[in-house]
Amino acid sequence: NTFMFQETNSGDRSIPAIALPDSAPSGSGETVRLMMFGSLPCVRQEIHHLHLKDYAEPNDWSRPLSTGRPNEVMVILTKRCRLN
Repeated sequence: NTFMFQETNSGDRSIPAIALPDSAPSGSGETVRLMMFGSLPCVRQEIHHLHLKDYAEPNDWSRPLSTGRPNEVMVILTKRCRLN
């Protein structure tokens, strides 16, 4: 997935806005997003653990974005959800 990032200002902290890909055709399910926050080494480790559990490919996550807090990044995973 390819994401487009725009910085929006909220006070003195920048918060990334994420544009999702165009809507999927009807019947293909909904989009769900998971967000992970932490230090870059811990976030990378957890992405690896989720990959080992066959949950998501490492390249499916967004690039790490600074949250404005010291030593903290955020990554986002977008997946399709099909309700049974």
